[in-house]
Amino acid sequence: MNTASPEAATGRVVLLTTSHRVAPGLLSWPAWQALRAADRVLCADAAHPQLPYLREAGIAVDEASPAAEDLVDLCAGGRTVVVVATAEGEPALTDGLARLAGSGRVAMPELELLPASYDLPGARLLDLVQVMDRIRVACPWSSRQTHKGLAKYGIEEAYELVEAIEDGDRDELREELGDVLLQVVFHARIAEEDPEAPFSVDDVAAGIVTKLIHRHPHVFGDETATTPEEVKEHWLRTKAEEKRRTSVTEGIPVHQPGLALAAKLASRARTAGLDVPVPQGEGIGYELLALAVRAESEGADPEAALRAAARAYRDAIRAAED
Repeated sequence: MNTASPEAATGRVVLLTTSHRVAPGLLSWPAWQALRAADRVLCADAAHPQLPYLREAGIAVDEASPAAEDLVDLCAGGRTVVVVATAEGEPALTDGLARLAGSGRVAMPELELLPASYDLPGARLLDLVQVMDRIRVACPWSSRQTHKGLAKYGIEEAYELVEAIEDGDRDELREELGDVLLQVVFHARIAEEDPEAPFSVDDVAAGIVTKLIHRHPHVFGDETATTPEEVKEHWLRTKAEEKRRTSVTEGIPVHQPGLALAAKLASRARTAGLDVPVPQGEGIGYELLALAVRAESEGADPEAALRAAARAYRDAIRAAED
């Protein structure tokens, strides 16, 4: 603000921003105060989703897009003008106001940016759901996909995520997490169309929320867990109660890589307190099984260890080729 001019004479401009990810009409209390106290409320977008709710609340909104100079004139005499920003954020107007302020030739009103609604953590997931809805309808390839047809991509993306984690590449990790998330949202969107047992991404999220709360009684209930081992014990016990399983081996996918399968079986047995000798037999399979069980007991991931050794072998092959 130009200190040479009294604040009352130059007035005030409030740029009110809102999030499309929050239901229209749900504005902060400072935003409602600013709107009710304003001498004028302007909005360049006649279809702005907030306008019906503002008018219902008795706020008169003029559909106008004034230039920076015109807006300064509207504030003359100490008036307050609230500009309800469009989705683009009014860059032309803010740039114009910045040029006027930088010129030093204009007594500028007080300028305030007032966020009227905020994105909560996870709000961008709503964008992903909307984009997926549109792609499912409009894309010739996506509209024909099925759960079975997409299954191979889920496996590929999971492996690429693991590779990004092991490589320590943060940018690649963020991208691969997005690719895995896409698979979840894609399958959920396809599931909505099932004629007999449809479900949506909200049902998927609700299910995992319920599961997490139930399997963490030490966080959301009265039980106590002070070590990772106790947490795992809670998890397996509540999981067994939910699934009504009769064996610790139930629920282990047998089609996963062999070393990972062997380690998972060993982990379940150890956690359950079962002392099960490794079967003895001839052939490389039994030798690999024994190695996988030993690795798990020592806290190592045999699958990850083998991948690391295989990468070293790959580098040696490339060196030999050179």
